Parts: sequence; C-alpha cells; structure tokens
Amino acid sequence: MLYIVNVRYLLHTAMSEIQSKLKDYRQRLDITQEELAQRLGVTRQTIIALEQAKYQPSLELAWRCSKLFGVPIEDVFSFIN
Repeated sequence: MLYIVNVRYLLHTAMSEIQSKLKDYRQRLDITQEELAQRLGVTRQTIIALEQAKYQPSLELAWRCSKLFGVPIEDVFSFIN
C-alpha cells in the first residue's frame, strides 16, 4: 500500500510541473471547451484536464494547440522549474 501512495505522489508531482495557458488562449478566441475539443479532435474532458494541468499533452496535441492559436508550443505549455 505504501508503494502505491508513493507512486501516486510521484505522478502528481510530475504532472504539476507543466503549466498550461490553454484556457487563456481559448478565451482569446472566445470559444467554449467543447468547441476547442472539436477543433483539436479530443474530448471536452481532455481540455478540462489540460486547463487544470492534470494532464500532459502529447507532442502531437501540443503542436495542434500551438498551430490553432498561431503561437509556439512553449507559449501554450511550459515546464515550471
């Protein structure tokens, strides 16, 4: 049981290292989470998780986001040191 708790802690720590500005860019386009999800080919739940930094995007998804917003990937997603 202790091992499972430690793994969950490590996963949570790793996931919190990424910062997402996805919500800011989505709001600039004045679109809903559902509309953004459709444009990116993912579910609304994925958008929610990305905006809350509970999910790290794949390289392909990060690239699609940056292309949609017309900015570099690192402007939308960045690592916190």
